[in-house]
Amino acid sequence: MAIRAVLFDALATLVAPRLPIYVQYSQTFEPYLGVLAPDLLKKSFKSALKQVQKEKPAYQSGAEGWWGEVIRRTALGAGADPQAVDRSLGEIVPRLLHRFSSREGYKLYDDSMPTLQRLQSTGIRTGVISNTDARMRAVLDDLGATAYLGTILLSSEESIEKPAREMFLRACARLGVQPSEAVHVGDELPADYYGAKEGGLEALLVRRPGAEGEDEAKEPGEDLSGVAVVSGLAEVVDWVQRRNAAA
Repeated sequence: MAIRAVLFDALATLVAPRLPIYVQYSQTFEPYLGVLAPDLLKKSFKSALKQVQKEKPAYQSGAEGWWGEVIRRTALGAGADPQAVDRSLGEIVPRLLHRFSSREGYKLYDDSMPTLQRLQSTGIRTGVISNTDARMRAVLDDLGATAYLGTILLSSEESIEKPAREMFLRACARLGVQPSEAVHVGDELPADYYGAKEGGLEALLVRRPGAEGEDEAKEPGEDLSGVAVVSGLAEVVDWVQRRNAAA
């Protein structure tokens, strides 16, 4: 079956933090909470994010309150004074939400725009499926990517999130293709790769070498045997072309 559509995850696939997220948190925290150890912030953010994602999937209770809880737990986990956190959270949360709503907080990978442009020029439809809130739409728009995307599905708007099969089926339906005519590209093995496979799509897992891959959802000792891996998005176009030539 020929591939007619390529779906992308957003974070760590098309979009990267302009600076590491824990560095941007540190910069925003400092005027209110003082200097917090970067290694503690990095560990605390990852832990807080996983906890809240498990407790409140698909941004239950609203994105602002959801992220407010992640930010609160991140600060406390990094050793911030609890009273100072309580006093300043009302100012810290809006600042961080604003920062991560635009190019101030994010950038496109160098291969993102050329890949979207190449796919569009060959008639391949493209879209984004992201377990994020509505700010990701603003980010993609600010970075100039929206014009090359046929659909954008965000978990906060759909009230479901990857790896739910329905998320992938909705994206295919909105692009007017069958699941077997689509490939999904992302960095999370359970949500992106196996989620897409369960939905009947082809899947590619992104594993960029070096510092570019630091934000990917890698797990220690992950087993990638039998997994189709690409080291960058240019390889996605090559994969689609090879697949369609053989179809």
